[in-house]
Amino acid sequence: MRRTNRNTMWLAAVLAAGSLGLAGCASSPAQGGAEAAAAAPASAPIPEIRPGIMAGYLDPKQLPDSLALLPSPPAPGTPAFANDEAVHAAARKLRGTPRWDQAAVDAELMKPSALETFSCALGVPVNDTDTPNLARLLKRTLVDGGLSTYGAKNHYQRTRPFVVHEEDTCLPRDEDGLRKDGSYPSGHTAIGWTHALVLAQVAPAQANALFARGRAFAESRLVCNAHWQSDIIEGKVIASATFALLQSNATFRQDVQLAADDVARARAAGLTPTRDCAAEAAALAIPLPGVL
Repeated sequence: MRRTNRNTMWLAAVLAAGSLGLAGCASSPAQGGAEAAAAAPASAPIPEIRPGIMAGYLDPKQLPDSLALLPSPPAPGTPAFANDEAVHAAARKLRGTPRWDQAAVDAELMKPSALETFSCALGVPVNDTDTPNLARLLKRTLVDGGLSTYGAKNHYQRTRPFVVHEEDTCLPRDEDGLRKDGSYPSGHTAIGWTHALVLAQVAPAQANALFARGRAFAESRLVCNAHWQSDIIEGKVIASATFALLQSNATFRQDVQLAADDVARARAAGLTPTRDCAAEAAALAIPLPGVL
């Protein structure tokens, strides 16, 4: 497989900042979390990328090769790029709306609260206290999903829409880093769609709601002006490949069951998401014209 050993700026920044609690973030306020944590089975020591940062489940050599699997990104002047531009123009109209605000929340991979992204769809809180096994599962698969995009990202170094059009994004403080990080395929989308697939395996009764949230999470990258539509489409492809490969990992399969046990305990305890699920649903209901 063709791979690069160059450090990946985006994921390196995420890991350095402790994204999704990878470096011991504080959990959200507990709702009977002590009991849930006490009931959770103890796990074996987890490999670390560096001290305090858990590795993904897959060895880097086991990750899907995005450079080999994906076509080159649409070139200017092609019908595919014209479609990217049309979707960009449509999504840009949502700037300043609640959907724009939600896209900014979804962009925050570097906050502990990002663990709660799928909590409304799942129906229970997701944090280190109330659902520790589930939190660990998401932290580790974040690394798998994110790293799987970098073969193509580093090779193509596609310019992002906000740079091409000299515009802003929903999260200005990230713009300097994004300018140096390839747009294709979308790393946020790969992580979000990987999480949607994993969570549907954990809680199949909520699968449709989780898939819908995963799709919305990907579309937030269009609203945020950080990605082209073709970036998010191929991000889902890489996420699906990553998810398929995870099925062969015995530790991952065990952690899925432990996470399912967490969810069952949280439901039995009557725990609910800490997010404003009604406001989130209203924002996500705002349509994006022309998005596939």
